[in-house]
Amino acid sequence: MLLLTQMLIALLFTLLITHYLKLQWLRRRYPPGPTPLPIIGNLWTLKFILHPDTLMQLAKTYGNIFTVWLGNQPVVVLNGCQTVREGLISHSEELSGRPTTPSIEELSKGKGVVFSSGHNWKQQRRFGVTVLRNLGLGKKSLEVRIQEEAQSLVEFFAMQRGKSLDPTHPIVLSVTNVICSVVFGHRFSRDDKEIHQLIEANELVVNNLGTKWALLYNTFPWLMRHLPGPHNNIFKGNALVEEFVKKEIKSHKENGVSAEPQDLIDFYQAKISQDSQDVTSTFDEHNMIRLVAELFGGGTEPTTTTLRWAILYLVNQPEIQDKVQKELSTVFGESQVIHYEDRKRVPYTNAVIHEVLRISSIASIGMIRQTTKNMSLQGFNIEKGSLIIANIYSSQYDPDHWETPKQFNPGHFLDMEGNFIQKEAFLPFSAGHRVCLGETLARIELFIFFTSLLRAFTFRLPEGVKHVNMDVILGATIQPHPFRMCAVPR
Repeated sequence: MLLLTQMLIALLFTLLITHYLKLQWLRRRYPPGPTPLPIIGNLWTLKFILHPDTLMQLAKTYGNIFTVWLGNQPVVVLNGCQTVREGLISHSEELSGRPTTPSIEELSKGKGVVFSSGHNWKQQRRFGVTVLRNLGLGKKSLEVRIQEEAQSLVEFFAMQRGKSLDPTHPIVLSVTNVICSVVFGHRFSRDDKEIHQLIEANELVVNNLGTKWALLYNTFPWLMRHLPGPHNNIFKGNALVEEFVKKEIKSHKENGVSAEPQDLIDFYQAKISQDSQDVTSTFDEHNMIRLVAELFGGGTEPTTTTLRWAILYLVNQPEIQDKVQKELSTVFGESQVIHYEDRKRVPYTNAVIHEVLRISSIASIGMIRQTTKNMSLQGFNIEKGSLIIANIYSSQYDPDHWETPKQFNPGHFLDMEGNFIQKEAFLPFSAGHRVCLGETLARIELFIFFTSLLRAFTFRLPEGVKHVNMDVILGATIQPHPFRMCAVPR
């Protein structure tokens, strides 16, 4: 028995040494990085989570292009403004692929836009862009809907009469109703149980993607599929969202295809009928479900989280809040309706919104990509099929491009005369072929919601509260901790 145990230990040791040597041999094909260990790769070094700050620290040792190993899987990391922009923009086509990781396969099965690649991705994205434009993106019709939802939020806060509350759910309901009008063709009341359930299901996905549990699932799927844990909430939430979408699609079918499509589902059903004889078409019900679910999630979470961060920063720096309010009052008075085009008239307010997007950097490292062909980047040859992480956060915190990268400073977006200026390191919606599909919608929402709230209220901490928690929670996006505030009518 003792001899058998010794033989098993010797065999295990030999396998580990062999695997370690194999990893060292494979490393030569990739940019440098921390030494991977057998089985776990660099997970220990990464503290079992892909935190953008950790990746920035590794870049100081290994350079702005380096490799980390997630178990046996090498991932090339792009860090810093110059490297990230060169990768995402100059090599946009090469970095347009999406890998088939275990979680991605489970979520989408290659359908939709966010997680798909190749022909399917190109057709679905092109369709999504066209439909958003047809439904009024950039036109006053959609802007009016956003203004109505912003006013609904103002009225809700006004009813609280300055009492302490967590703003998360009031904000998410108003933002959700904007995207619901786009994809479903209708909005929901604040006391509708169904919309609350849908939001909770979406939060299960968002709050658990990007965590160490999701990383462990992708690294060791053969094990994690059989274990309980928060990673299972990703798939539970996704299934609930898809079930809701299926109900909406069924309702649309029962009402028949509209001669004049009113929402995304109407347009998609018409497209399925139109392309029914096209063998190259990817338009089917599975893709429709994924596209609608992705637009719902993407149109809800990022804007909600950014507005929450905006309130936190304004509460923390009341002098900036006061300066925004004075500019809005001077330019618009008390009753003038504010349009997205008006952002050019309020450079300081516009700068504050951009600084919220920069410093919160909720996209973090973005979605993992896969090279579609061999490419060369800053002297490194990267093979087709390689996994790539573009650390967007590192561009938005790059000390070579921001005077005070870790401080909330609207001056980052203002010149000496107080005029608004664009910055090339500002990449909150990513860049290149995979730039956020709903970027324009998000920008319009943020401006109208932000200005509507700041014209109506001054945001303060509840009585007796002296400090706010500015630490982050890392999921699919970078979120603030729950907090309470008072919206005091002006």
